[in-house]
Amino acid sequence: MMLAYGATKGTVTTGFVKQKKLVGNYTIHINVFERKQNVYSRRHSRESTEAEVNPKAYPLADATLSKTILDLVQQASNYKQLRKGANEATKTLNRGISEFIVMAADAEPLEIILHLPLLCEDKNVPYVFVRSKQALGRACGVSRPVIATSVTIKEGSQLKPQIQSTQMAIERLLV
Repeated sequence: MMLAYGATKGTVTTGFVKQKKLVGNYTIHINVFERKQNVYSRRHSRESTEAEVNPKAYPLADATLSKTILDLVQQASNYKQLRKGANEATKTLNRGISEFIVMAADAEPLEIILHLPLLCEDKNVPYVFVRSKQALGRACGVSRPVIATSVTIKEGSQLKPQIQSTQMAIERLLV
């Protein structure tokens, strides 16, 4: 059964049920809500599936590294050093202007971005997966989910030290 967004555990109405009631010589039709008990919320089911990440999404950043990466992605977006989307990330890799690639582990199907790790290894560019495409989209400054981004090279950038430290952290995951 599908629940409405934001539903919680407890009683959930599932629809009208028609009942007939005889009162004297008259038949009265009554619409009554049918109720079901002990229904879990979507939030509960989302948390249980959140731990299950596709094993092809390797290397997966832990919570602290994910926060660091998403903060840097947000800053890179403000400095115009960010390309959003799998196609744009592929272009930056082919042009040789990518510092590192961030991909979402919950892309569906995951195979639509699995060409990027192969390109990254050919071009010697670090790459990492984060758990949520929604969080990656928010960090990129857009309202839509983003499945891949590329932080790009810019001469004289103020982000250069942060980018280099993040690259080192990502490379430690790969080893």
